[in-house]
Amino acid sequence: MIPDSEIVLRLLLGALLGGIIGFERQQHGRPAGFRTHLLVCTASVLVMLISEYFHFRQPFDSSYVRVDPGRIAAGAITGIGFLGAGVIVRAGVSVHGLTTAACLWVVSAIGLALGGGLYLAAGLTFVITLLALWLLEKLERLMPSRLYRSFTVVTETADANEAALRKVMGGHGTTVKNVAYEFNREKRESSYVFTISLRDRGLLGPLLKEVASLPFVLRYSLRT
Repeated sequence: MIPDSEIVLRLLLGALLGGIIGFERQQHGRPAGFRTHLLVCTASVLVMLISEYFHFRQPFDSSYVRVDPGRIAAGAITGIGFLGAGVIVRAGVSVHGLTTAACLWVVSAIGLALGGGLYLAAGLTFVITLLALWLLEKLERLMPSRLYRSFTVVTETADANEAALRKVMGGHGTTVKNVAYEFNREKRESSYVFTISLRDRGLLGPLLKEVASLPFVLRYSLRT
């Protein structure tokens, strides 16, 4: 059997490591923050302790009935998948919350490792997670990446509007990934919803200025 002191140590370590990772997420304004990560990691420790308890206290004859202590832990990982899906939000062409969902999955694994007494594995995973959240975020900002936006333009009815808009966007280093078209018969207006990508945020200003100067453009909107 696991001594009580060892049980207390594992639960407290789970709360500490999960809480630290959750604090980092809360500092970035994420919906799953300090308390959520702390509870997930602590609960994972408890799940693993329960698994070990059943393994040591099984009243069955091991020659024909065996208890798998990993069954409950596997169920915990499945449950964390549903919890992680709840923090993933899609806004336009952007998806937010993937890193926080991954953090929930990681702290659950850390908790299971602590519950199983794998202190070195849990500690190293904890360090790697913090490095990924703190240091790699700064490196990502230095890496070249493209911005994706949803660009809606409402124009007067004309056959050449889309071609003219594409030409303007191409002249500002903008790539059109997709376009949706809508026509309003009553107002005699055409709406184009472009999914665009840009190399630099600074290109948006000149692009919007030139689009607004086109004589057939009535209004436009830009969403992330």
